[in-house]
Amino acid sequence: MRIAVFDSKRYDRATLSQANEHHGHELVFFEDRLNIQTAALASGFEVVCPFVNDRVDAPTLAQLAKLGVKLVALRCAGFNGVDLAAAAKHGISVTRVPAYSPEAVAEHVFALLLTLSRKTHRAYNRIREGNFSLDGLVGFNLHGRTFGIVGAGKIGAATIAIAHGFGCKVLAFDRNPSPERAAALGCTFVSLPELLAQSDIISLHTPLTNETKHMINADTLAGMKPGAVIINTSRGSLIDSSALLDALKSGQVGGVGLDVYEYEEGVFFEDLSGSALEDDVLARLTTFPNVMITSHQGFLTDEALENIADTVLCEVSAFSRGEPLINPVQ
Repeated sequence: MRIAVFDSKRYDRATLSQANEHHGHELVFFEDRLNIQTAALASGFEVVCPFVNDRVDAPTLAQLAKLGVKLVALRCAGFNGVDLAAAAKHGISVTRVPAYSPEAVAEHVFALLLTLSRKTHRAYNRIREGNFSLDGLVGFNLHGRTFGIVGAGKIGAATIAIAHGFGCKVLAFDRNPSPERAAALGCTFVSLPELLAQSDIISLHTPLTNETKHMINADTLAGMKPGAVIINTSRGSLIDSSALLDALKSGQVGGVGLDVYEYEEGVFFEDLSGSALEDDVLARLTTFPNVMITSHQGFLTDEALENIADTVLCEVSAFSRGEPLINPVQ
């Protein structure tokens, strides 16, 4: 089948091309993100392969349907950028990659957390300038801390396992708590307010829905343990960024690690070093010494990229043969 791969980077082209040697599809790569302005590029393709910040809304899907597109094969876990009702209306199937590598994202949680807890980013910059002083670099142990996991799915479970290795006590909030899952994961399920009030570290691993949007807001931030560290490797809009900024300024939040941001579209994955950052909130967040931001790179490991490419192409192959889809969103 002919597949239009949108928002593609060099690593996408390399891994998808290698995985395609076993499938034999025709891949055409576009650097453009998929949206209503770029949908015409899909002319002559049966499949489009968008990424996390592509906007596959109702107008875009209507245009794709006119062009003959039958499958949207997402190469990410999140599908909040796709209008599923519109896709169903136009008879377009949607698939995703639900678990490309839970460990990749979970390990990135601790890359962010350890940077914040031991201030290695500040030490690195000092050493490069010939400053070997330790003043201002006092950190804190993870051992013995209470680690709160919001969302105990596959990535949350992988994060819990690592947290145990650091000697943390683990609390978790999830839609489906049970004594059996608590015993298997080695955590205690509590309500979200309890988790926020008791946790020294809070890591977000829940999908973005109408119910979870801005679940971290002015009220929930006020209910957190003073000085808590927040890590978000899930979806940017789980956090009200303006409220987070206020909580950082007041000292209610002791540190923040973000691999996602609610207005990251058009910013993350791009080189903007030659221009001014137009997002005032994001620009302000980058000035805090206790804020660590990475550009949605939690998935970016060799293993995860290979899993993503193989999963996407297996979906397309199943679709081409008329077989049931492996990871349908609808």
